[in-house]
Amino acid sequence: MTPRISFAIPFMNEEATLAELYEGITQSLEACLDLTPGETLSEAFEIVFVDDGSTDGSVKQVEQLIEKHSNVTLIQLRGNFGKSAALAAAFSRVRGDVVFTMDADLQDDPKEIPRFLEELDKGFDLVSGYKKKRNDPITKVLPSRVFNAMVRRVTGITLHDVNCGFKAYRRSVIDNVQLYGELHRFVPVLAHWRRFRIGEIAVLHHPRMHGVSKFGGGRFFRGLMDLFTVYFLLKYERRPAHFFGALGTLSTIAGVGICGYLAVIWIMGASIGHRPLLTLGVLLTVVGVQFLVMGLLAELLIYLTSQGRPPYVIRRVVDHESEVGDPPLSRRRTPRTAPAGASTASDG
Repeated sequence: MTPRISFAIPFMNEEATLAELYEGITQSLEACLDLTPGETLSEAFEIVFVDDGSTDGSVKQVEQLIEKHSNVTLIQLRGNFGKSAALAAAFSRVRGDVVFTMDADLQDDPKEIPRFLEELDKGFDLVSGYKKKRNDPITKVLPSRVFNAMVRRVTGITLHDVNCGFKAYRRSVIDNVQLYGELHRFVPVLAHWRRFRIGEIAVLHHPRMHGVSKFGGGRFFRGLMDLFTVYFLLKYERRPAHFFGALGTLSTIAGVGICGYLAVIWIMGASIGHRPLLTLGVLLTVVGVQFLVMGLLAELLIYLTSQGRPPYVIRRVVDHESEVGDPPLSRRRTPRTAPAGASTASDG
C-alpha cells in the first residue's frame, strides 16, 4: 500500500535523537489521521532518513528502527554532500502525496504536524514553518534575520523564515523543483515562481539538547551566493542567452562603434596607433563576442542537463524488506583463505 504521508529527514551525527523523533512523528499522526478500513498507521506514512556522512552511531540507530518498523527507509550517501543533495535523495524515494521535511535534532516539534495538514487542506501547495520564538544563540539568529530580510527584498516573497527546515509539500511541488548546491532553503521561492500557493505558520522551536549545530559562518556567505543564483534563475532560467546576449550585444556595438570611428579618422589621415580609444574599442568588441558565446554555451548546458543527473551518489538504500548497494563491512562475505601449505592456482 502506498503511504499517504512521507517524511524526508536528512541527518548527520544525530544518534541520540532519531528513535525519539520517530516516536514523536508516530504519536502525532496517530492522533490526527483517520485511517481507512483495513489500513494501519504504519501503512499510512513512511519516513525516509538520509545519512549525510555521519561518523557516529546514527546509521545503526536507523537500522534498528528498520528492524522494528516496516515504514522506515535509510538512504546512506557516500560522504557529506550537503542538505540539498540529501533532501534530493530523499525526494527521489518518497511516495506520499504529502511530503514533510524536518530536521533530525528534535528542535522541530512533531506535534505541529496536524497544523501543517490543516493549512494544506486550505489549498496551499507548500506550508513553511516560522520559528517565531527561536531558541538559538544570537550568533545564529542574527545572520538568519539579516539573510531572510535580503531574501524578501530580492525575491519579493513575504515569508518570515525561508531557512526553517520544517515544511510540508504537496507531491506536485517536489516533482517540479530541483535541488542542488544550497538551494534547499529557497524551495518556497522557487515554488512561488512556478505559481504554487505558499503558506506559513508559526511553529514551536526547542533548544538543541543533543549533538552539535552544523551552522557556521561560511553557511551565511554561501547563502548569499545562492541568493544571487536564485535571482538569476528567476530572471533567466529558461533563456540565459537573453542575459549574456544583451551584455554581449551592447559591448560589441560599443566596440565596433569605437573602432569604426577610429577607422574613419585614420582614413582621413590621423594617427590612431597611440590612442587608448583603440585599445578600448578592441577590448569591448572581444568581450562582447565572449559574452555572446557564453550565452550560447549556457543554452547548450541547459539543453544537455535537462535530462537530469542527481547531485549525490548513494552508497546503499535499506528498508524493511531489502537492502540495495554496498553492505556494511561486517556483512560482507570474507574470502576463504587456503590452509597452510596448500597451493593456489597462481603458484608455480
